Amino acid sequence: MNANAISFFNTFITYLLVYVVFGACIVGAVFAGIAARKRKNLKEAQATEEISADDDATEQTA
Repeated sequence: MNANAISFFNTFITYLLVYVVFGACIVGAVFAGIAARKRKNLKEAQATEEISADDDATEQTA
C-alpha cells in the first residue's frame, strides 16, 4: 500500500469512530429522555389519583 491509501484509511476509520461515538450518545440521550418522560407521567398519574381520592373523600363527608 502506498502512503496515500494508508492516510485515506486512517482518516476513514477516524471519521467512522467519531460517527459511532456520536450515534451512541444520541441513542443514550433518547433512552434517557424516554425514561425521564415515563417517570414524569407516573408522577403525574399518582398526583391525579391523590387529587381524585381527596375529592371523593370530601364529597362523601359533605
